[in-house]
Amino acid sequence: MNFDPKDFRRALGKFPTGVTVITTRDQNGERIGVTASSFNSVSIDPALVLWSIDKGAYSLEAFTEGRHFAVNVLRNDQVELSNRFARRGEDKFAGIEVREGLGNSPLLPGAAAVFECRTWNVYEGGDHFIVVGEVLNYSYEDNASSLVFHNGHYAVPEVHPAAKSPTESLLARGFLGDYLLYLLRQSLTAYREDFYPRLGHFGITAEEWRVLTLLADGGTQEAREIAGQVSQPVEALLETGEWLQDKGLIRIDGERLELTGKGMGVTDQLLDMAIEHERQTLACLSEAQQQALKENLKSLYRALG
Repeated sequence: MNFDPKDFRRALGKFPTGVTVITTRDQNGERIGVTASSFNSVSIDPALVLWSIDKGAYSLEAFTEGRHFAVNVLRNDQVELSNRFARRGEDKFAGIEVREGLGNSPLLPGAAAVFECRTWNVYEGGDHFIVVGEVLNYSYEDNASSLVFHNGHYAVPEVHPAAKSPTESLLARGFLGDYLLYLLRQSLTAYREDFYPRLGHFGITAEEWRVLTLLADGGTQEAREIAGQVSQPVEALLETGEWLQDKGLIRIDGERLELTGKGMGVTDQLLDMAIEHERQTLACLSEAQQQALKENLKSLYRALG
């Protein structure tokens, strides 16, 4: 079958993946690093892992002909590292104090886990090469939470409510039930699960909704500026933009995005829906309580940021 590549990537995006930076040195000793979400385990005995690299990648030769590489699994607060190593045309390691791993592969500081590998084999895989590595050394942080890529944007892993033990349910009526993090997470989950399905009535995804809202507020904007506000890499943001352009809702000029007349109309409807949904959700609070809630959340965010 002939798939629409953009639609196929969107379908694949329903499968959450971790975010890694694969590092090595080329034949000239230059440090090389690329962001990859294709990392996966292959075997326990022997210890094998794999990842894949685009055949058009600048660093292709360094990884397919090199003898060693390292997989740096990023923590959930290392979004900037992910974005940095996804870009081209700059010294990606500038200002980063790396350690030297096996084969002199650079090891990034603060990673959730690191796997130091010897190249086991390289296989053909369509428009990619599949690189299999034998893990010779590894390390990890017990309490680190990893960065996740899902539905075209960065995310963080959470314990599913269905996985909570009876003890956790009991605690939720005590300390946990009055704990700020628990209250914020539960409220966000409930609000999101009620709101996002409503976007489907307009044929819009959550990622597209965020982009449309930002364009409605700020007019024409650069993709890089928007990407930083919606937790998407620029490449993924531009892909979302292409979908919106196909729907006739925005125009893309290089890396600049702007709403079309049709897009303004649809966004107005979406904003009206969002305002009404918020009004119904907060109806249990007085107007003063609603305003206080928002102001307090803004103050908390500023303090934590």
